[in-house]
Amino acid sequence: MLVLVAPGQGAQTPGFLNPWLELPGAADRLAAWSDAIGLDLAHYGTQADADDIRDTAVAQPLLVAAGLLSATALGDVSPGAVAGHSVGEITAAAFAGVLDDTAALTLVRKRGLAMAEAAAITDTGMSALLGGDPATTVPHLEKLGLTPANMNGAGQIVAAGTLEQLAALAEDKPEGVRKVVALKVAGAFHTHHMGPAVDALAKAAEALAPADPTVTYVSNKDGKAVATGAEVLERLVGQVANPVRWDLCMETFKELGVTGLIEVCPGGTLTGLAKRALPGVRTVALKTPDDLDSARELIAETSTPAADAAGA
Repeated sequence: MLVLVAPGQGAQTPGFLNPWLELPGAADRLAAWSDAIGLDLAHYGTQADADDIRDTAVAQPLLVAAGLLSATALGDVSPGAVAGHSVGEITAAAFAGVLDDTAALTLVRKRGLAMAEAAAITDTGMSALLGGDPATTVPHLEKLGLTPANMNGAGQIVAAGTLEQLAALAEDKPEGVRKVVALKVAGAFHTHHMGPAVDALAKAAEALAPADPTVTYVSNKDGKAVATGAEVLERLVGQVANPVRWDLCMETFKELGVTGLIEVCPGGTLTGLAKRALPGVRTVALKTPDDLDSARELIAETSTPAADAAGA
């Protein structure tokens, strides 16, 4: 069984879209999306520097566009399940047919702007903790006033809060944590600091008409499969101020019997977690079009022939 996943903010790097725009039709598709949301995605994906694409209002639509471009380049793919980390959930919603591409990009543009405005209220950020036991780490973070914003599994938790709180964490690591790494994001996402963005996103969602998922959609709120488009959209709105439970998503993948996992562009983060948490599952990260052949091989290996599906 194949799972298609989409990464979250921080996965972008300067110029990462350059090779993808050489594919037939990709530049035209990106130009149409840029016109629809009023943001020059091609510029930010090919020419902008690291500081420019760190901007939440830019990074989020850029990541969704990259995920959609790379998934289209895969050709015919019918995953058994889809999921996304943080903003990647909007990409996954498009994969599942809940939103069309333009609706997904319109929503993520408003999400990025709203979260950037919320982040500007207080100086906040996020840091990844490598190693340690959640039973020890989470209480330690809460003692410092921090939120365990991303429970990523595979020995990784991301803490979020004010810069002062994160500085205190760097000086006072939880027992068993090997390293604390500051992330290149512009705010304490998935915490109460993002409360104002929830209201803005709820208003934006009112204009959308979500369809029910055509494949299993695994929500990072709790790792559960969501059956209706209305609930997917409701969770996308609330998600900006609530922790990401990617650890529970991977547990659900196990229960579903996952054998292969493809992470769309800019891939690498989620496949890294899967290699540690889902041993034996073959993974492919789409970083450049050079990775497409490996991904297509995995798609072929995890597809069920029609005769087998019919019990022949």
